[in-house]
Amino acid sequence: MAEQQQLEGEDLKAVQELRDAHDRIVKQLHNVVVGQEEVIEQTLIAIFARGHALLVGVPGLAKTLLIRTLADTMSLKFSRIQFTPDLMPSDITGTEVLQEDKATGAREFKFLPGPIFANIILADEINRTPPKTQAALLEAMQEHQVTAGGRRHKLEQPFFVLATQNPIEQEGTYPLPEAQQDRFMFNINVDYPTEDEEMQIMKMTTATYAGKVDHVLDGAKIMRLQELVRKVPISEHVIKYAMQFARLTRLNNPQTPDEIKRLLAWGAGPRASQYLILGAKARAVLNGRYYVSGDDIRAVVHPVLRHRIIPNFSAEAEGITSDVIIDKLIQMIPRAEAESLTDARLPDVTR
Repeated sequence: MAEQQQLEGEDLKAVQELRDAHDRIVKQLHNVVVGQEEVIEQTLIAIFARGHALLVGVPGLAKTLLIRTLADTMSLKFSRIQFTPDLMPSDITGTEVLQEDKATGAREFKFLPGPIFANIILADEINRTPPKTQAALLEAMQEHQVTAGGRRHKLEQPFFVLATQNPIEQEGTYPLPEAQQDRFMFNINVDYPTEDEEMQIMKMTTATYAGKVDHVLDGAKIMRLQELVRKVPISEHVIKYAMQFARLTRLNNPQTPDEIKRLLAWGAGPRASQYLILGAKARAVLNGRYYVSGDDIRAVVHPVLRHRIIPNFSAEAEGITSDVIIDKLIQMIPRAEAESLTDARLPDVTR
């Protein structure tokens, strides 16, 4: 028992360390990026939960600047890949070239790593490249490795992909398939700044001001903190509470409310529940807590489900987006976790 209490004490100390690191990173980011608190928070949650994130927003909202500045706060290898229609898979993963040993005259193939061999990957405008090239990211994102010439090449850890996408321009774009979107833990909506924030942006970017950032974390510490997030305890009723958000979107589930069935063409899979729990754990730790609550689940339900549920034609005709459907789910599922298991409106969806 004493050993277990000591372990818990070390974990609690690490929680405070992660909380302090979070505050310092946010402070450094705000030296360059104005506003976007929710975007920054969700991006950090994805990183410490060991996930990938897709940032969606119109041009000029500092998506690329945010990711680049975040990389500068960490002592990690950063790589930016500008996705274009003529980009080939080998331009991302690397290729094998035939090299000759001048001393012996022997020739052999040697693998030259591509830009994906880094810790932080900025996949800029990911929907501007054909599906064949988009798919080159799949193995790296899921398996953290690249296969070339029949050989597997492990990627250095930590590794995460932060992609950007423009939602309004469809000319010359290739929408990400649902299966590839599912590889991203979060789909983060980057919105316009407020009037005060835009005023501050104008003052900063039209003068000689040049924001500077300092390194806060290195790779080894990030990996240790990622392990800490997975060790955060979570009660069974909170797990069941999270599962309801995914299970009540499935059309083949007889317990799914008719109002939700009427609006959806497809629901979320088990990966949604996994990421809801991991995201909630990361949010709890980033807020200095060593336990997960229903508030943590609700805070990450939009970025987790936004790209995993597909509104049908009827919903689109009514202007109902996936975010609107998620809002309906939040209203339907009781806010108190214990109540959600006994509320007469909702049967036990975990049976």
